Amino acid sequence: MPVPLTAVIDLDLPGPTISRHVYGHFAEHLGRCIYGGFWVGEDSDVPNERGIRTDVVEALRALKIPNLRWPGGCFADDYHWRDGIGPRDQRPRMVNSHWGDVVEDNSFGTHEFMDLCEMLGADAYVSGNIGSGSVAEMSEWIEYLTRADDSPMAALRRENGRDEPWKVPFWGLGNEAWGCGGHLRAEQFASLARQYATYVRSHAGNDVYRIAAGASDHDVHWTETLMRSFDPLEKGDGPAAPFQALSLHYYTMTGPWADKGDATEFTTDEWYLALARAAVMEQLLDRHGAVMDRYDPKKRIGLVVDEWGTWWNVEKGTNPGFLYQQNTLRDALVASRHFDAFHRHADRVVMANIAQTVNVLQAMLLTDPETGALVRTPSYHVFEMNTPHHDASALTVHLKGDVPTREVDGGTLALLSASASTTGETALVSLSNLDADQPVTLVLDLRGRDVTGHSARVLTAPRLDAHNTPDAPDAVAPTAFDGVRPHARGLEVELPAHSYVTVSLTLG
Repeated sequence: MPVPLTAVIDLDLPGPTISRHVYGHFAEHLGRCIYGGFWVGEDSDVPNERGIRTDVVEALRALKIPNLRWPGGCFADDYHWRDGIGPRDQRPRMVNSHWGDVVEDNSFGTHEFMDLCEMLGADAYVSGNIGSGSVAEMSEWIEYLTRADDSPMAALRRENGRDEPWKVPFWGLGNEAWGCGGHLRAEQFASLARQYATYVRSHAGNDVYRIAAGASDHDVHWTETLMRSFDPLEKGDGPAAPFQALSLHYYTMTGPWADKGDATEFTTDEWYLALARAAVMEQLLDRHGAVMDRYDPKKRIGLVVDEWGTWWNVEKGTNPGFLYQQNTLRDALVASRHFDAFHRHADRVVMANIAQTVNVLQAMLLTDPETGALVRTPSYHVFEMNTPHHDASALTVHLKGDVPTREVDGGTLALLSASASTTGETALVSLSNLDADQPVTLVLDLRGRDVTGHSARVLTAPRLDAHNTPDAPDAVAPTAFDGVRPHARGLEVELPAHSYVTVSLTLG
C-alpha cells in the first residue's frame, strides 16, 4: 500500500523565532508608489491625513506591517535628504533618472516618511546614500532624525516642526552598490561600508541596526568579501561591528531582462516556470547562508532580503519606468513559497522586504488614478493570512511519502510547500499546492501536544491568471475552508489545485 503524503510536525519542539520583520515592505520614489500611492497631498479629494492616504494606511495596518524601507532602491543613491525637509513649496526639485526620467519635487521627504511610519505603526528602515552622497551627509541625517538635545541637526529638525526625535531602528548602507549604487567592486564597497557605518551613530538611546548593501542573486563572492570585512567575530557575543547585517536581492521572472514575462497573460508552463524561479530563493539562502556560517557560526550577522518578488513587463499603455504590473494568483503563490523559505531559515534571515508596497512590481495595493479606488492584491492576502507567523517559533515540517514534482527549467520543482510555527497555545500551518490542475491530499501528523481545535482558510480562484480590479476587488480573496477533517494522526487536508491554505490550531 502506498504511503500517504504526510507532514510530520512536532508541536512541542519550537525552533528559532520567525522575525515579524521578514514581512517587511519597500516604498521607493518610483512610479505611483509614493505619489498617488501613499501620498496625495493635503488638498486632495482622496481622504487623507496630512497628505497621506487613509485607506492605504488602514489596509496596511491590517497586515501588521512591521517595517517600511525608504527612499529606495536605486533612487536612494541619488537622494539628498536636505532636499526633502522644510516648507514643501521651497524644496528644490531633482531628476528621477532611474525611474521614468521625471522631475521629483521632494514634497514627500523625511518628515512625511516618519509621519507615515507612525501612522502605520511600522519601524523605519532608511536607505542611506553612499553612491552620490558623503559620510558627513549620512551622519547628519541620522543625527537629524534621532538626537534629542540641541545639537545642530536636532535644532534644524525643530525648526522644521518636529520637537521630539524619532526612533529609526534600521539603516541601510547604500543599495545595489554592484550596480546602480556605484558599480563598485566588492572590495571597494566593503571598505566604504565600514567607513560609513562608523558615522551612522546610535544617538539618544536609538540603537541602529546597520545593513550593508549585499549581493545580487548568486554572487557569493560579494557576500564572502563583506563577511571578511567584519571586526573579529570570535570576540564576544554582542552585535557584530561595524555593521550588523548584509542584504540580498533576488527577483522572480520568467524571461530575460528585456522581456521578463507578462503579469496576466501566461501559459501553464510559465506558471510552473515562475514558481520554479521563486524556489531559487531557497537555494540562495542555503548558499549565502553557508558562506556566512563559515565566518559566523554563532549567527551574529543577519541576512536581510530587502528586495524580492515578481518583476514582469509593465502593463500595456503605462510608463515603462513606473514598473506598474498586475498581480495574480500566481504572484500570491510566489509569495507563499518565499515565506516558507524565510521561515526555514529563521536563524539567519532577520528581515525581508517585498518590492514594492503600492502600484509597483509585486504590490500589496493598487490605486486607480481615475477613480481613486483601492484594490487589495492576491499577494496582500498571503501577507494577511500569515500574520500569526510574526515573531512565532518555527516548527520543522517533515514531508513523507511521494511529494508531487514536475521537471521545470532544468530541475525538479516540488509542487507542495509547507511551513509552520507556534506561539503559546496556538500554531499555524501554511500549505501551498503549486499544481495547476490537481488537488493534493495531505495528512498533518501532529505530535507532541494535543490539538483541541482547528480552523482553516483558502486562497484560490478558478483561473491561474485571476486578479483583482476596482470592478472585481475580491476575485482572489481568502475564504473559510472546509477541506480539513480529523484523522487518526491529526488532520487530513484536501488542498485544491493552485491554492494556498492556512490551518490554525488550538493547542492543549
